[in-house]
Amino acid sequence: QVSGGEDEIQQLQKALLDYLDENTETDASLVFSRKFYIAQWFRDTTMETEKAIKSQKDEDSSEGAHHAKDVETTGQIMHRAESRKKFLRSIIKTAPSQFSILKMNSDTVDYEDACLIVRYLASMRPFAQSFDIYLTQ
Repeated sequence: QVSGGEDEIQQLQKALLDYLDENTETDASLVFSRKFYIAQWFRDTTMETEKAIKSQKDEDSSEGAHHAKDVETTGQIMHRAESRKKFLRSIIKTAPSQFSILKMNSDTVDYEDACLIVRYLASMRPFAQSFDIYLTQ
């Protein structure tokens, strides 16, 4: 269980990375998986930031009534993106042996929980969210 809020995604990501780190001795491919997830999450954060900046520029050109709300939302997205990037950079800088020492939760994640976390995080990706649109087309 994780507490609600913005920190929820980071806690799930950290739990998944803990699981991958713990099992790298039994399966060497998990080292690649761990690095892939970190890189993908960093890329997703960067893309989210770029979309927020682009939408802000589009709003600046149209000067709509919701301009102040969009700027505030863009600022929040930028702040969230920077905190996620900072979190991922700290994970990258941490050696795998030190990573297991820095666990947030004392409980370990088993295989079924790791699969559930992966499914949840994958469901939040843009393709998974727009799958119904692709299916109807």
